[in-house]
Amino acid sequence: MDVQQLDSGVSPERLRHEQEQAHFNELYLLAPVGYFVVAFDGRILQANVAGAQLIGVPRGTAGGHRFRDFVRRNWREEFDIFFEAAINSRAPRRQRIEMTCADHGAPGPVVLLASADGSGQACRIVVEPVDGKLAALERSEERFRRIVHCADEGIWEIDALGFITFVNPKMAALLGCEIEGLLEQPLVRFMDEEGRARFETHDVRRQHARGERVELKFIRSDGSELWTSAATTPIFDVAGNYVGTLALVTDITRQRASAERIWHQANFDELTGLPNRHMFRDRLAQEMRKADRGATFVALLYIDLDHFKEVNDRLGHAVGDTLLAEAARRVKACVRATDTLARLGGDEFTVILSGLERVGSVDRIAQSIVDALARPFDLAGELAEISASVGIALYPADARELPDLLSHADQAMYASKNAGRNRYSYFTQDLQEAALARQVIASDLREAIAQQQFEILYQPIVSLRTGAVHKAEALLRWRHPTRGLLAPAQFIPFAESSGMIVEIGDWVFREAARQVQCWQRSIAADFQVSVNKSPVQFRRDGGQYQGWLDYLREMALPPQSIVVEISEGALQGGADALLGRLAQYRMLGLQVALDHFGTGYASLSHLKRYDIDFVKIDPSLAQTLDGEGGELALYEAIVAMAHKLGLKVVAEGVETAAQRALLADAGCDYAQGYMFGHPMTAQALEKLALRRTG
Repeated sequence: MDVQQLDSGVSPERLRHEQEQAHFNELYLLAPVGYFVVAFDGRILQANVAGAQLIGVPRGTAGGHRFRDFVRRNWREEFDIFFEAAINSRAPRRQRIEMTCADHGAPGPVVLLASADGSGQACRIVVEPVDGKLAALERSEERFRRIVHCADEGIWEIDALGFITFVNPKMAALLGCEIEGLLEQPLVRFMDEEGRARFETHDVRRQHARGERVELKFIRSDGSELWTSAATTPIFDVAGNYVGTLALVTDITRQRASAERIWHQANFDELTGLPNRHMFRDRLAQEMRKADRGATFVALLYIDLDHFKEVNDRLGHAVGDTLLAEAARRVKACVRATDTLARLGGDEFTVILSGLERVGSVDRIAQSIVDALARPFDLAGELAEISASVGIALYPADARELPDLLSHADQAMYASKNAGRNRYSYFTQDLQEAALARQVIASDLREAIAQQQFEILYQPIVSLRTGAVHKAEALLRWRHPTRGLLAPAQFIPFAESSGMIVEIGDWVFREAARQVQCWQRSIAADFQVSVNKSPVQFRRDGGQYQGWLDYLREMALPPQSIVVEISEGALQGGADALLGRLAQYRMLGLQVALDHFGTGYASLSHLKRYDIDFVKIDPSLAQTLDGEGGELALYEAIVAMAHKLGLKVVAEGVETAAQRALLADAGCDYAQGYMFGHPMTAQALEKLALRRTG
């Protein structure tokens, strides 16, 4: 038994018959002649519009009547013989009789054309009035002509060979042609290569029993594209031979363009035109599958632009966008046409090198990318220099799953950054272990915040003129439950990379504020505490400073009680964004210190640009003071310049009495170092400050 029959309980032959019958009924619904489907017992099962009008009953109630009742009495015996012959014959039967209407009016003589419908349960009867048949056909043709010529949709008809035999004015207008220029021409003549391929794929000339809806592409006479949705219907002659196809055509050019635009926006980066993260992941998955089939390998390059943030801050976002677009062009010139270059977002790019058989080609491409991005960028008359840190992971050697491969390439990229930037690095197992260690630290950091495992030590800052301790620097420590007391260098980088540095920094500020309030009562009313802020905090803390000011007001604490220390390294690559933030701190009344001055990023001429109060000279300079070298002259120059700008100078890293004496002679204001005290608890610092004051 056929599977289809098992599933539905209806044989394929019966299904095919019902489909043909429905199609047949649709064709005859508006026919100018009467059409009836009559059961073998004479009941009317279906009637078209003309048929219902012929017998004088509403079409919806025709099923309540018998067809024989509308045959004149003296013709019924002849009709019965005719009907019996029709339902028992494969060939159609024709008979002339006379019929009447429900109101006993007379439709007059008619010709019946009857045949069994193939289901074995009903008979189809076509009723044609003997008088007025030609007029009915003429009315039908006129109606068809009006519909076709006034239709808001295009209509075309082709013969069995694909030549156009008919088009309506709308179709000609859609193509921008005259009707005469379309007739007897192959339909594919008005298509480009893509359109012909779609036409052949769907092949509307196939001899289907029913039509279908397809999307076809044409080329207008002006060369523009015309996308259409065509409802096609095959045409057969009385012998069942395919003779052509008729199509009802809708212009969908705008809808398709809109859909393509939405698809493009969802899969491509607007700035560079490169595939975005979504498209990149899809391409990478495809290339991984191809590598499995072809026994080749895939190299994933993860590219991060070094110092882009500084260029963006210094020259503005518009220039930064220009740099990104140019960087994309440079990288694209380094890879093969078959490779995929994508922009993940910001200044991060990826390259998928597929179908590789040896690693040497990866080295060559990676180095060419590094070299290309190291060349200066001319950005609207401004020269900018960046570099690239590139991480490489190989499939399947380094990972079998897409997320793991991407993660490993990212780890290798950070290895390049940590090694000095402007280079490429391959993923190794050591990097994976380091990444796992970072994950553990990050998890522990979240726990540390929740469990209050952080504490603050304080290092005194001594006045070189009086020896008093009226200042201190707050130094963060982490009392880890298993690793003991950890210095900032052991966890701050992880806090910065995870973003938790902002929450930790806020806690340090509030703790320092509470402590300085106590010391202003017990030691000196003008006592100050310095808190450190990393460059990451400046980029991520947003409007946190307003919360700080509100907190100081709640405590009735003068804002100048807190000194915000920033590293000189934060000035690298331009300080425009930093200047704005420093100005905000000064407006709030907070004081600012430039830490680690003298390590190379800032010069003496830069001091006047920054809205700061203190300059803290890097410990490396103090530790080389001996009274004879150039370091003392450098100190004297820094102090003189700072004083002329109204700034105070703090020398860091002071460990000997000789260093202290030389710094005092140079005019330095304050000193900080092991000579005066190591980082200590708040209680110990208070005792030290009171003792020195006493």
